[in-house]
Formats: sequence, C-alpha cells, structure tokens
Amino acid sequence: HEVLTRNRSLQAMTSAWRAAAEKYPQAVALDDPMFTAMTAPSSWSSDDVNAAYLLGGSQKIPWWGKRSLRGQVARAEANAASMDVADARLALTQAAHLAYFDYYLVHRQLELTEANLRSLDEFQVTARRQYEANLVMQQDVLQAEVELAEGERRRIELERMRRTSIARLNTLVHRPPDTPVPPPPSSLVVEGTPAPPELLRQVAQQQRPDLASMRAKIQAENASVALAYKEFYPDFEVMGRYDRFWQPTSTQGDLQGQFGVNMNVPIYLEKRRAAAREAMYKLRRQRAEYEQRIDDVNQEVESAYAQVVEMQAIVELYANRTLPAAERNVTSARNDYVANRGDFLRLVSAQRQSLMLQEKYQEAVAGYLSRRAELERAVGVPLPMELRAESVLTD
Repeated sequence: HEVLTRNRSLQAMTSAWRAAAEKYPQAVALDDPMFTAMTAPSSWSSDDVNAAYLLGGSQKIPWWGKRSLRGQVARAEANAASMDVADARLALTQAAHLAYFDYYLVHRQLELTEANLRSLDEFQVTARRQYEANLVMQQDVLQAEVELAEGERRRIELERMRRTSIARLNTLVHRPPDTPVPPPPSSLVVEGTPAPPELLRQVAQQQRPDLASMRAKIQAENASVALAYKEFYPDFEVMGRYDRFWQPTSTQGDLQGQFGVNMNVPIYLEKRRAAAREAMYKLRRQRAEYEQRIDDVNQEVESAYAQVVEMQAIVELYANRTLPAAERNVTSARNDYVANRGDFLRLVSAQRQSLMLQEKYQEAVAGYLSRRAELERAVGVPLPMELRAESVLTD
C-alpha cells in the first residue's frame, strides 16, 4: 500500500495517463471560428463616400464522422495509458513483495547465525573441558575457534545484506535509504495450491493490464484506419460577411450581405492512399504484437506455475524430512562427543550441515512466496486457489 501510494514512478505514469485523457475533448472539438474586420480609414473623413468597413466570420467543419473517429483514437489511447498505469501497479506490487521477502529472509538467516554462534560457544566450552581432562586433543578447541570466526564473518555479511534490503524497501516508498524499517514477522503464511495452469492462462488473458492496453491500441489503430479513409472526403469552411465597401447606389445596396463556402478538393489521391496503407500496416503490426504477447503470457504463466509447485514441494521436503533428520544428526554427534565416542570434527560438520539446511529451508520459504508473487504478476490478479486451507511455516 505504501509503495503504490508514495512511489514517484507510478505518480509520473498516472500523470501521463491523465494527460492522455485530456486529448479527447481536444480531438472532437471544432477549430476556433475566425472573425474578420477591415476598414478604409480615409472613408471616415471623406465627404464623397460613406464610411467603408467589412465584418465577417468563418467556421471550419470537417466531413461527417472525422471528429468522432479522432475522438475514438484519443479515447482508446487514453484507455491504453490507464492500463499501462495498472500494469505498473502490478510491477511495483511484485517488486514490493520480492523486496519484503528478501528482507524477511536476511532476518531469518541472521537469527540462524546467532543461534549457530551460541551453539558453537557451547561446543567450544565442551571441547575445552574435554581437553583439560586429557580426553581430546587441542585441535578440537582450535577447530571450535575457527568455526566461531567463520560464523562472525557470516554475521558481518548478513548485516550488509540487511542494510541493502532496507535501502531497497525505502527506495520503493520514496524515503531516505537508512530510514528504520520494522522487523518482519517470525513466520509467513502459505496458502493452498494455485488453480490449474489452464485456468490461470484464461484469467491472465482476460485480466492482464498489458493485454488490455494492447487491445485499446488496436481499437485506436482501427479508428485511425477509418479516419484515413475519411480523408478522401473534403472538409468545409462556412463563412459570411457584411461588406460596407460597397457604395450605396441603387444597384449595389443589396450586395452588402454575403455568404459562402470553401472546401478543399482532395485530388491528390496517392498521398491519401499511402496514408490509408500506412494505417492498415500499423493495425496489422499491433494485432501481430498482441497475438505474440498472448503466447508470451501463456509461457510466463506456465513457467511461474511450475516454479511455484517446485518450491512448494521443496519447502515440504525440508520441513517434513530434511530438517528433523539434520537436528537428530546434531544431537547424536553432540552426545557421542560428550561421551567420548565421537570426534569433534563430526560434531562441527553436523552443526555446519544443520545450519546450511536451515538456511536453505528459509530460502525455500522466501523463494516459494517470491515465485507466488511472480505468478500473480503473470496472471494479473490475486491467484485463484484450488485449496483454501492455510498452514503456517515457522522457523
């Protein structure tokens, strides 16, 4: 909500759309009428002739249907601009989702790193006790120190990533990059499986703003073709005047009021034929681009859907099998080391593997939600779901 409210690029596109909407009244309006006034200055002081002056007016009138077609072109272009704004809103919504999920992920990884450092501290204490009791070699203590140093390096790296993710979020909402951002939740909600891709493709073809924008541009090109053929017909200029340059004699007095019509004669047909062909080719190009865009949208939906299904399966695999097994492995290695039945390297390796898998699990959670955001962007609306039951993915 904040991104869509505050982002300056969206405000710029909204202004462009509103500017395009103002073209319609300009396109359908008549040209301003022309007023003519003329006089002979010497006649006002002459004793021989009456004061001479001329008053006139004219109005250009295009052939019937031209103004309407120009209005159709302008209105369709304004509709296309409004759909471009809607498409930009979808793109910004996706960008906000992706930025927030990255922010969530780096926080979870920082928590895992802190927990890992605490575990390594405990391992180091245990190793020192074992070494002081002459049960293990000094290498165990030194290995624990190496692992702690590596954990500190990872924490420094994640702090840099956290600052970067905060700057990315602040940029989207037009704030200074170092503005504090509230911490993300400790868990994210994952909804059920999306509807079948066949249904999603149909929804995308109906709801995608970029496709709606292209349909509006096709309407504009259709009207442009019709307008190009209207140019074979003439436009008119109606005019009238009152001419007091006529001197009031018995034969001239009735000639002062006048009425007339001008019109262009469209005899240079080849340029009009070329304009009509140009409009037809533009229409064909727009239709071909629209059909190609539908193919691209279908591919985007299918690819995004496959990635969502893949990430969902990976998340479930980590949650149900991989992480429980890794935790049991660490517990077993710790118990064996304390009982002097296992070496310290096995314990450290088990802990390192557990941390890596937990990070991958959090990456899978964030990746799943990011892929869902990409699928929503591809469909153009919030996803229709096959199953509405919700499950909470926790740390």
